[in-house]
Amino acid sequence: MDSALLLITDQVRAAAAAGTGLRIRGGGSKDFYGEAATGELLETRPLAGITSYEPSELVVTVRAGTKLAELEAVLAERGQCLPFEPPHFEGGATVGGMVASGLSGPARASAGAVRDYVLGLTLLNGRAELLTFGGQVMKNVAGYDVSRLMCGALGTLGLITEVSLKVLPLAPAEATLKFEMGQAEALAQLNRWGGQPLPLNASCWVDDGHTQTLYLRLRGAVAAVEAACKSLGGERQDNAATAPDWNLCRDQQLPWFQERGARDLWRLSVPQTASVLDLPEPPLVEWHGGLRWVRALPDEAARLRAAAAAAGGNATLFIANDAHQSWAAGRFDALTPPLDRIHRQLKKEFDPASVFNRGRLYPDF
Repeated sequence: MDSALLLITDQVRAAAAAGTGLRIRGGGSKDFYGEAATGELLETRPLAGITSYEPSELVVTVRAGTKLAELEAVLAERGQCLPFEPPHFEGGATVGGMVASGLSGPARASAGAVRDYVLGLTLLNGRAELLTFGGQVMKNVAGYDVSRLMCGALGTLGLITEVSLKVLPLAPAEATLKFEMGQAEALAQLNRWGGQPLPLNASCWVDDGHTQTLYLRLRGAVAAVEAACKSLGGERQDNAATAPDWNLCRDQQLPWFQERGARDLWRLSVPQTASVLDLPEPPLVEWHGGLRWVRALPDEAARLRAAAAAAGGNATLFIANDAHQSWAAGRFDALTPPLDRIHRQLKKEFDPASVFNRGRLYPDF
């Protein structure tokens, strides 16, 4: 155990003995996400560096405090990437925070989520025990896949110290197509295209107040992308011009997101086949219909949750304009009794003294 990990382990052990809480923080890029955690600050940035990288095996093992941008730069040098496009937000994002938040970017509907690329990880639990789950190959799990359980747990089950990830080669070809169409037509087209052998990678439908536009990104073999461009039609965009816009979409920094004024930003996850929802205003639609971003005032929260539930999905208060007022209603949908019981049992097993990120997922959890 190196000195950085030893110091953190001692901090966890002391907190567990004293019954106090620790608030995990990497780059701080996702401090806005989830409920407000309490406790003494536990910094993961000292746990930095790539410990193993086998480009020919498409596997990288990296410490939790490593900056996401640094990892992606190393992968890019070998023509590889994290295909789920994790968001960076303010630029300080770390690998541990990427896994703990479980957030994915525009390509998530086609390429998969963060959890689909986690092969294994090392975790420091609430007893200050260092545990290792999974490994460095895809078929390494017998029984529960605990490593993927940490994806989206927001650090409430323990501190991720190191993670092994599957990576993929960069796509040989890419193209973005632009279509002017309404939301209902865009959803219908996306579902139609989804049933065809097309190299779909990402989509974004937006109503900017003047025009309603669907952007469709294709990635794959050169022949497949070129054939799809010819069959789908639309207006082909310049890749150099659209790449920054897709990154802004990934980080919720497009003008549509920035122009919400006094409204909160909600994230509605629904089936891709869901029709147009009853919302305060047209959403920004991603993931081929599966993700609907909504700008809404705090008193419209119940309406959004009802609309998501009616479609078979869920609603999350992603960014609150007034943190104190909006957080009081809860960031995430309330758990059903069976799920609540499972969450509490897992917390008791991994972190019996509730050392890590108290209240980050739910106020009383």
